[in-house]
Amino acid sequence: MDKQRVIAALKAAWDREIEAAQLYHVLGEQQDDPKRTRLFERLAASEEDHARQFAERIAALGGVAPSESSAPTAAQRLMARTLGTDAMLRRLEAEEERNIAQFERHATALIEDADSNLLFSRIEEEEKGHATLLHSLKQRDEPRTRLEAILKGEKWHVSTGSWIGDAIYGINDGLGAVFGVISGMAGATTGSAPAGSLTGDRVVLVSGMVAMLASALSMGSSAFMAAKSEREVYDAEIGREKAEIEQSPEHEQEELMLLYQLKGYSEDEALAMAERVARDPDLFLKTMAQEELGLSERSFPNPLAGAGTAALSTAVGGILPIIPFFFARGLPAVIAAALVGMAAHFAVGAAKSLITAREWWASGLEMTAIGFITGGVTFGLGKLFHIG
Repeated sequence: MDKQRVIAALKAAWDREIEAAQLYHVLGEQQDDPKRTRLFERLAASEEDHARQFAERIAALGGVAPSESSAPTAAQRLMARTLGTDAMLRRLEAEEERNIAQFERHATALIEDADSNLLFSRIEEEEKGHATLLHSLKQRDEPRTRLEAILKGEKWHVSTGSWIGDAIYGINDGLGAVFGVISGMAGATTGSAPAGSLTGDRVVLVSGMVAMLASALSMGSSAFMAAKSEREVYDAEIGREKAEIEQSPEHEQEELMLLYQLKGYSEDEALAMAERVARDPDLFLKTMAQEELGLSERSFPNPLAGAGTAALSTAVGGILPIIPFFFARGLPAVIAAALVGMAAHFAVGAAKSLITAREWWASGLEMTAIGFITGGVTFGLGKLFHIG
């Protein structure tokens, strides 16, 4: 074993831990809320403990243990005042992520030194907890993120009209895509065949049908994969959290206690709640998934049902502007398709108000304008690339 190489790695890790402790002290000094001050001081103490462990290992290997103070420097205090708490939180979160990556590399490289390897691996896991807490603090300080987290946690916000939203989105996608295709093909084929000929109309009709089918299949497959992936991601995250609880239950319990403190509970209340939750393994896992990862146990959409809804609604939206070409030919069919397309765009926009809470007429006019622009642009491009 190359002791000097191991000592150098331990010294580099000690430096990073001391710097992190200093920055946590600075953040604690900046806080108006005593609870947040205590939280940052606890994180600073944790980093100091990590540094102490690295120093002890250096001494055990015959090196000179560093003993610099973890008190913040004037430059660090100036930086904190200049950047503000939010920027400092982002900086510290990035530092924790870099520490995790560095400690993982050291643990792998120092496999021949079992004690140092174990030390790096253990502290790496604790640094992951720090990164999670910093991320939670950022969420707490950002109203929009907090609102999104609340809405995700309230099932009725998701389930009320979830399929309605998917259906409207599918109709909108099919209508916009196919209306654009037939407008472009109508522009490209206008005047390319004698009056009354079916050639141009057939080109538009076939193009619209192909575009409708392609859009429906694309939306259906995307919805299937999205629903399937959502469940797979949830299961994978739950599996990783379960493994962390099994490997280090005390650390996870402490992490849960700190998360409760972020919600405003006192240290004693948070400790009592965390201890109570930790007694039930299933409840412990579900709570950590919710509090740490923002994952709540809920009913995931059926991939096949989601695919069917997306494909069918897209097909419905796509078929609407094609219908006139089944009953008319030439310019009358193009005009009728344009009128149907504009009316359908208005109806879809008005239907969106069911889930957006906007004025139905404003949403409808917005969609109509989008459809008009889409049709106009694609018709112009079709004329530019004229067929015949």
